[in-house]
Amino acid sequence: MADPMNAPGPCVILNEPQLAENIGAVARVMANFGLSDLRLVRPRDGWPQERAWASASGASWPLDEARVFETLAEAMADLRLVLATTARPREALLPVVTPREAAGRLAEGHANGWPVGLLYGGERAGLETADIALCHAIVTIPIDPRFHSLNLAQAVAITAYEWRLTQADGPPPKFTAAPEPAEQATVQGFYDQLESELEAAGFFHPPEKRASMVRNLRVAFGRAQLSDQEVRTLRGVVTALSRGRGRVLAKLAAAKAKASPEVGEV
Repeated sequence: MADPMNAPGPCVILNEPQLAENIGAVARVMANFGLSDLRLVRPRDGWPQERAWASASGASWPLDEARVFETLAEAMADLRLVLATTARPREALLPVVTPREAAGRLAEGHANGWPVGLLYGGERAGLETADIALCHAIVTIPIDPRFHSLNLAQAVAITAYEWRLTQADGPPPKFTAAPEPAEQATVQGFYDQLESELEAAGFFHPPEKRASMVRNLRVAFGRAQLSDQEVRTLRGVVTALSRGRGRVLAKLAAAKAKASPEVGEV
């Protein structure tokens, strides 16, 4: 297990950010609260962008080391706890927590040496339900419903501030009883296997319901925060069921062939 005192704080993932100025403002906020790992998923105008550095007002290090990813799954592949920040939970049946509760969960993971992260949507549309389904919980900021539009950097500032408070008071004790969650890349491999076998078994019916059925399955497993061992066990279960189905089909085909008269038989 990594040394939690030397492990970086939560990474900040911006999914499809639009304006360079907003990316720069996020970097400035990250520097305020001791965060440095910035990950960008398909920034609209490409990367790097000089306007981001201008908006960061000298907080250049998150921008200098920012990494760009083509997909959200790639951006969070190494993380063991990811919280999605959105004002609209939509259909995802994940736990909904405040920024303070989220900071506690992140601090607990960080104290155990886990790579953890916060996910933020683009300025125009926020996060899609499929994006949220890749995470373990939803962070919703309790703002006035009469005006719930929140600037991207403001949202990062509120959650980063709450994170900073947990570190100013000292890290929480380790919770060694709980198994370490699997990396998101490991969990994604399980999802791919499960969904492939369910497709072969005709589970996704009618076809137009497939997207929502996949999302609901991922949310259910996401809530569980599966460990590496649990993922291996589940993949073994899926493999065993698949092989069992194959043996049953083979026996049925053999029985059918035996029962059918051969060509020319009287």
